Amino acid sequence: MNETKLLIVESQTNVNSARQFNHQLGRWTRGFVRRPGANRGVGLMVTALLLAVALFAILNPRVFLSPINLQNIAVASPEIGIIAIAMMLVMLTGGIDLSLVAIANFSAITISTLHTALAASDPDLANNLSFVIVLAGVAVGMLGGAFNGFLVSVVGITPILATLATMQIYNGIAILWTGGTTLYGAPAMLGTIGQAALANIPLLFIIFLIVALLIAVLVNRTALGRMIQLQGANPVAAQYSGIPARSVLMKTYTVGGLLAGLAGALFLARNPTASADYGSSYVLLVIVIAVLGGTKATGGFGSVTGVVLATLTLQVVSSGFTAIRLSSYEYAIAQGVILISVMIFDSVSSSRTKPPKKVAPPLAAEASASLPRP
Repeated sequence: MNETKLLIVESQTNVNSARQFNHQLGRWTRGFVRRPGANRGVGLMVTALLLAVALFAILNPRVFLSPINLQNIAVASPEIGIIAIAMMLVMLTGGIDLSLVAIANFSAITISTLHTALAASDPDLANNLSFVIVLAGVAVGMLGGAFNGFLVSVVGITPILATLATMQIYNGIAILWTGGTTLYGAPAMLGTIGQAALANIPLLFIIFLIVALLIAVLVNRTALGRMIQLQGANPVAAQYSGIPARSVLMKTYTVGGLLAGLAGALFLARNPTASADYGSSYVLLVIVIAVLGGTKATGGFGSVTGVVLATLTLQVVSSGFTAIRLSSYEYAIAQGVILISVMIFDSVSSSRTKPPKKVAPPLAAEASASLPRP
């Protein structure tokens, strides 16, 4: 009899403990989702964008404010911005993907090679299969991201080391594939997209905004998005709440590869050439954009809107440096300074706003006190 009572007491204790834990986890998750820090980058980037535009408009208004320069900013932003969104998505899990630019190049090379091979024998067939060729290139990007996800989630390799290795692999394959030369040729569909505009807004920029909107919905309105954020913010809580870490990481890196593959297609839409070393400086740039847009390097917090604004801001800075005749090396220095400045700002802000720790009573003791006495 006593043993039965003891089993009942232990069972009730476990149930109450689980309920208390679930309650605290739910309260923590709601607080995390509503935390103002997640949208820190938006207000900061609006201010930075306006200041950058004003500064270069004053320094050289004739060049910087010309319609051609503004069009170039809108056309050049999508390919960088989409890779930066992919980087933000991976960084939300607490990881990083250094191979995104290599994946984008690999996708562009795939599309150009397939199109050129078909066009050499049957140009009409190549034009008719333009959409299929582009899909094949994007699929190659998705496979590259899935391989990264496998190495990180299943094999257990640290993300920075896994993606550094795959970056070298993808770049090496691309160099062997192309022989180190530039490939010329792309489906006519991409050329049409690259030159089209709606209400004087380049279609490439509209595609960028649509992709950003879709990823924002994924992150903020879907179960996968919540799991991605929780996985990066608190892996221990994610584990105890039953979130499948392997599946979440696998899907995240796969989506990142998909976005990189799409960026590769946009490379060709803007300029119908592909090479293994195109955009080599983009690796640092997309990390700067993601962090500048409000993504925490440790994971858990990010803003797609902030990344879009950061993309435009750095593109304005790049265009402004060109307008006032500063070199690309000086722009690279500016990127590093911006990245360090944002990291220092984040560190100081988090230390000032961190709430005091509260010591909660042990869950088991609370559960035992709530049980009826025999």
